[in-house]
Amino acid sequence: MEEIQNQEEKLVRILGIETSCDETAAAVIENGSQVLSNVVASQADLHARFGGVFPEVASREHIKIISAVVDQALKDAHVGLDELDAIAVTRGPGLAGSLVVGMNMAKGLALAGGIPLIGINHLEGHLYSAWVPQESTDFQEPHFPVIALIVSGGHSSLILMQDHLTYTQLGRTLDDAAGEAFDKVARLLDLPYPGGPSIQKAAESGNVHAFQFPRAWLDGTWNFSFSGLKTAVLRTLQEQHAEGRPIRVENYAASFQDAVVEVLFKKTIDAAHQYQAEDIVVAGGVSANRALRNAFLEQTDFRVHIPPLKLCTDNAVMIAEAGYYRFLHGFRDELDIDVLPNWGLISA
Repeated sequence: MEEIQNQEEKLVRILGIETSCDETAAAVIENGSQVLSNVVASQADLHARFGGVFPEVASREHIKIISAVVDQALKDAHVGLDELDAIAVTRGPGLAGSLVVGMNMAKGLALAGGIPLIGINHLEGHLYSAWVPQESTDFQEPHFPVIALIVSGGHSSLILMQDHLTYTQLGRTLDDAAGEAFDKVARLLDLPYPGGPSIQKAAESGNVHAFQFPRAWLDGTWNFSFSGLKTAVLRTLQEQHAEGRPIRVENYAASFQDAVVEVLFKKTIDAAHQYQAEDIVVAGGVSANRALRNAFLEQTDFRVHIPPLKLCTDNAVMIAEAGYYRFLHGFRDELDIDVLPNWGLISA
């Protein structure tokens, strides 16, 4: 603990690199409390025509722009390689081809500058986005124990954090993740990719009570399942088409979104009560959903930490922030580490 306190008194700068999917991102943070730069190059428009991320296209785009993105992050931060204390890079989970691009970039910089390398779990990065100080003057870090809900395109997990870098997985998705369900239902409704923002926008003018879509509570567990909900939307659409009834996309979007939000919200709140959590963290791409944010922010039982919209989707600030805490705790990786596309969130 004394070593950590001593390092916190120093000026610690971490370069974060994130290429787990279709965002090429780099950022520099200082002492875990100041974001010196945050550069994100998105490929969303490129993949929209495929209705989802095309892995080979994603990795090629990363190769094209990774150097420029990292250079811009260092330039914006007014920091040179010799002023970095460590490089944090996403090791997994994610698309193998995309992860390799970021990892190789980080290894090259670490080797050239003699800089420590720290491999970061992408999910851990999402969690630590809640520790990035915000512009509001009343910002407070989450207090342990924390119940954390990670909801994104590939993951829906409920995590208990008793301390920094210490995780117990309470529940996970058994099939479709929440974000994946949003994308699939958006395709059913002929809404553009990515599905989350499209469904949120359509739902604004819809009736949440138009359809009583099922909620998979999976009683006795903290797990999630959204495959049945997706199938219910499909079957209802097919029935209405067969009957020649008009399709009110906004009502489908609102009813579907309400079902997802209710399950995510209730399970998280129940877990927070059972494990006597001090605070709740909601992170990941789906945490940008307005209905989900409002549900958590309007309840009064727990203090809730949800990152600003720019830190909900994939970014390198969160990777640098997680790297900062691992750096303080003495974690360093060798240059021969490899990517782990299916890496689960593990206790340190």
